[in-house]
Amino acid sequence: MNPGPSDPAADAAGKAAQDGAPAPEARRTAELAPHVCREIDRWVAKFPPERQRSAVLSSLRAAQEHNHGYLTVELMDAVAAYLALPPIQVYEVASFYSMFETHPCGRHHVSVCTNISCYLRGGEQIEAYVQKKLGIRPGQSTADGRIFLKREEECLAACTGAPMMMVDHVYYEQLTPEKVDQVLDALE
Repeated sequence: MNPGPSDPAADAAGKAAQDGAPAPEARRTAELAPHVCREIDRWVAKFPPERQRSAVLSSLRAAQEHNHGYLTVELMDAVAAYLALPPIQVYEVASFYSMFETHPCGRHHVSVCTNISCYLRGGEQIEAYVQKKLGIRPGQSTADGRIFLKREEECLAACTGAPMMMVDHVYYEQLTPEKVDQVLDALE
């Protein structure tokens, strides 16, 4: 029976448990770039010894930024190996947080908040405007690979600036269609 398509991170975690699947140590592990290793070391140093798991979020973010905005199973395995953690602990983080992507996507990540404060101040209209302007739906990238419209964001914690969106981890608040045009048109 074919279970159908799945999330690469969750799939990788499940493969190791299946009969006949390669063990995690048998899978090819990507090399982490020297500057990614330095960034990971910087974060690991902020935590007590033997608490390197606390640096998983920052480590994945550094690896994702170096890999054109998404994580591969091999990169997650490399982060796990570098931090001396079981790969599943890294997969869990990568698949839980919306800041991580496990598939190729556009260079610039755009998230439009649609939670209650943004909703009441026009967040749905901003989301619709962004979709129409870019010609894509949430979870898709523009044909030129320039912009990835992330899935709907429940809350980006900037309620006083509603409606708002986040582009590459930078907040843009009090949005109007004109402000959206300025922000998106400036992305290379």
